[in-house]
Amino acid sequence: MTIRHDCPCGSGRPLAACCGRYHDGEPAPTPEALMRSRYSAFALGLADYLLSSWASETRPASLPDDGPTQWVRLEILEHGESGDEGTVHFRATFREGRRWGVLEEHSRFRREAGRWFYVDGAPSVTRLKPGRNDPCPCGSGKKGKACCLRG
Repeated sequence: MTIRHDCPCGSGRPLAACCGRYHDGEPAPTPEALMRSRYSAFALGLADYLLSSWASETRPASLPDDGPTQWVRLEILEHGESGDEGTVHFRATFREGRRWGVLEEHSRFRREAGRWFYVDGAPSVTRLKPGRNDPCPCGSGKKGKACCLRG
């Protein structure tokens, strides 16, 4: 088992000082922080956290097994809050075997009793077909053939 020390959300901070503290029960202070922690929970397979941070009226009974999905990059495109309502527009890049894709969503959040919850979103998924000489979809800045597209 590999221990991750960096936070999957892309903040550049250690997991424990970033999203890990929200996974451990500290309330996320903003919709963006909750979105980042939910992305990290998807990347780490923390289904209980995902369900507990979901608004009760839209929360599913369970989550499907993510199977071979590897979440590799999160980009926050826009975020904001007004009172107890918030929004986050994000793009999440993922890999399933040799296939790549991007999930883009405009998410809605609501604060209840001092805690932010994910309400719902309007997702769209686009498949990527990166070339070996294209920038790697993971965001490393390297060419794909020198990074995730090797082999």
